Amino acid sequence: MSRHALHLSTSYHTLTAGSHEDLSLNANLTTPSTRWLLLLGALAVLLATGCHQGPDRRTQASLMRSQELYQQNMALMQQRDGYASELAGIRHTHDTEKMALQQSLDIANQRLSNLASANGQLEQKVHNMLASQRSPLPDSATRELEDLRRRFPDFEFDPITGVSKFPTDLLFASGSDQIRPDAPPVLQEFSRIMNDLNTKHLRILVVGHTDDEAISKPATRAKHPTNWHLSTNRANSVVLALSKSGVADTRMGSAGYSMFQPRSPNLSEKDRQANRRVEIFVLPADSPLAQNWDPAHSVN
Repeated sequence: MSRHALHLSTSYHTLTAGSHEDLSLNANLTTPSTRWLLLLGALAVLLATGCHQGPDRRTQASLMRSQELYQQNMALMQQRDGYASELAGIRHTHDTEKMALQQSLDIANQRLSNLASANGQLEQKVHNMLASQRSPLPDSATRELEDLRRRFPDFEFDPITGVSKFPTDLLFASGSDQIRPDAPPVLQEFSRIMNDLNTKHLRILVVGHTDDEAISKPATRAKHPTNWHLSTNRANSVVLALSKSGVADTRMGSAGYSMFQPRSPNLSEKDRQANRRVEIFVLPADSPLAQNWDPAHSVN
């Protein structure tokens, strides 16, 4: 190498060693791109002032490879920065959308809560009206229904209110709204009594109830997603059975209370069995409840 090249090389090492503390103060010199530039610059100086014959081919190839690696490194860094910026934008958009969805969900839940509260108040009002009514049945029908209760011990009849109760286990298989083929003929007997000349003017409201256990079997849930569906569907099945036995459709209505009007706290299987029931309320034709669904009086 020439004396000039030797001096430059010595100066370069001196500068590197002696200025280490100064370079450490400059944050820009610690970045990968700056280190690449320093390396390439040093190589270029060495090549330009090297041996008097000039750089050999291997040195030139090394320099070109270093330049290629530097360019690739810069491109990857730009790509990384672009991905980081894109990810930040996606996160911001996601957070904004998540906040908007949460607000919509909160509003929907509040509306559902308001509707449930209003529905509960209405149910309680109807329940109180039904529970407080006096039986509109004539004495002859009351005697026949009391005889029916003696013949079918699971069937309940209250002569004070005129309310009849059928345990759903008496009529339905578990999770089903189809009346069992082997069910006792208590509904047919009830229909016969209600089709008597002394009772044909009365209205009939069928109400279904369940216990507090959620529907778990997939096959049952496909037909009755909730206890609301099951209680209403069972009430409808009793209405159809009464209709098949000759009770006029225009005299009847149905409702379902799900698990929200229990006879007993759901603390045992015996309590749950008592809560699973279908009730039949016999109403006078001029009852406000009957007029709501009686075609002869309803304005809807």
